[in-house]
Amino acid sequence: MTGRTHVLRADLSAGTVERERVPERWRRRYLGGKGLGARYLYAELAPDVDPLGPDNLLAFCVGPLSGSLPGESRYAAVTKSPLTGVFLDSYAGGTFAERLAGSLDDCLALLVTGASDEPVRIELGDGEGRIVPSPNWGADTVETASAHSDAAVACIGPAGENAVRYATIASDAGEHHAGRGGAGAVMGAKGLKAVLARGDRAAPPNEDLARLRDSLAEAYADDDTGRWQAAGETLESIDFADEVGALATEGWRKGTFEGTDEVGIDAAREASVGRENPDDPVPGGFRVETDDGETVPRGATQMTLGAGLGVDDFDAVAALGGCCDRLGVDVISAGNAVAWLARASDAGAIDASVEFGDPDAARAVIRRLAGRSASTIDDLDPAVIETLRRGVDAAADRFDVDGIPTVKAMELPSYDPRAAVGMALAYATSDRGGCHRRARPIEREVFGAWSDADRIEAVIEAQTRRSLLWSLVADDFAGETLHDDVGAAFFRVLADATGLAYPTTADDLAAAGERIWTLVRLFNVREGVDRTDDAVPDVLTEPITDGPAAGSRIDPDEFADLLDGYYRVRGWGRDGVPTRETLDRLGLADVRDADTPVGSPFADASE
Repeated sequence: MTGRTHVLRADLSAGTVERERVPERWRRRYLGGKGLGARYLYAELAPDVDPLGPDNLLAFCVGPLSGSLPGESRYAAVTKSPLTGVFLDSYAGGTFAERLAGSLDDCLALLVTGASDEPVRIELGDGEGRIVPSPNWGADTVETASAHSDAAVACIGPAGENAVRYATIASDAGEHHAGRGGAGAVMGAKGLKAVLARGDRAAPPNEDLARLRDSLAEAYADDDTGRWQAAGETLESIDFADEVGALATEGWRKGTFEGTDEVGIDAAREASVGRENPDDPVPGGFRVETDDGETVPRGATQMTLGAGLGVDDFDAVAALGGCCDRLGVDVISAGNAVAWLARASDAGAIDASVEFGDPDAARAVIRRLAGRSASTIDDLDPAVIETLRRGVDAAADRFDVDGIPTVKAMELPSYDPRAAVGMALAYATSDRGGCHRRARPIEREVFGAWSDADRIEAVIEAQTRRSLLWSLVADDFAGETLHDDVGAAFFRVLADATGLAYPTTADDLAAAGERIWTLVRLFNVREGVDRTDDAVPDVLTEPITDGPAAGSRIDPDEFADLLDGYYRVRGWGRDGVPTRETLDRLGLADVRDADTPVGSPFADASE
């Protein structure tokens, strides 16, 4: 047992795959997953590199403990986002993640560089890889997976091939997605149709780790989070958001949805034909049948394609989600794109027969976005579709129609932060754009009277913790069962077995989480990100018009004070750039390059 000490580098321009050793310092300080992917991106990408050009790097990362942690195995897709132009890490679980970790053997990542003139796939096994031609260009994600039934497959659909900047990397025939930010478009630009993992599932490398994993898996199943997931996976999110008045509905026009019962958890249970992993204590999502085959709707599907589009028919919403899954397009960004088009049509800015509550029109738009035919909207100006492929921000700028909120050009999920200001802070400071997975303080804030200090503490703690968990790469839900230990016990066993140095205390691991979050901030500020990019959209300064949170809004001056407080605690300057003192404390001073600015401490900044 040697541990994971290498990476595979696939150069698609040269057609080669080579093994290389990870610098020992990188492995100890950044671990794997998000952290190691961020270190490679910061070291190898020049500022302003084109995300859809051959010089961008796409990393398929696992962690040093992949196969040994409780919960569903995951992998991280790390790259520069074509949607936001900044750092992107996106995650997916399932069989591909398990077999990727097994196929990489002693490697922590597959690094993909260059671009191929012809469609190719990469086949992995026994810590080796090869690049071969792919005849599946043009196929959807289910068809592509079906063509390789002897392997676990991660692939792009038509959306990735057509440079939709929120295209996903789909695995397990579209049941799982590295979803947000457009990693699928990066694959498409490189001519990479699929990655095949032919190795066995990753497993704990010794009995001590196996026992530790099993004991924590049992604890997870009995934990409140584990019970919540077992009962409804993430589908209860729509019921919760509607109850507290934080459910963005019909293009962010309202905060509640009358059709929640028709598309929520009870409707899913009634329609279900089974669960993803029926034999597991935490069995995963609900499988439902659609005319195009089975799909597994998640909370984001029901919130964005259901409430967000005013569609109150469960079967129709599930079918829209299945359509996105097959085409390989992010459901949150796609739903917001359709909502923007409906609002633009209502405003008379665009001639389009797209209305809220019409799932057929929504499906037609999504198909057109991915490059498929849709006769019901053939009269829609192709320039509208082409612009929407670049995201809602691009469409709003070109056609002068606002209303759909974004942060760093990433469309927000359907948790309306006006009902919980801490959620606004989480969105604004998210390192990959408007994302609810970095921190979800709304789940507690709506039930108590929080101060700004409470909000800041909750957001920073969650961001730092998840940076660590996603560098392991751990299931962030199951990762809650690690509690204050945050994986240190696993590393102590692994260090004893391999002789490799790892952080083996909770404090050291917490520091690694903060270091990784700050490294990503360095990458982003080198790309030009500053305080102005950590702002809340103007639409959120207008009050919610209905429901329990009616009248709630984000006050720009109060939010500016909240952001100041966040920067102070992070050790960043008022401009949102980490200070030299913070870089010294985290061991990043010698990592920062000359193209990356250094922040001025608040005490030295002009008041």
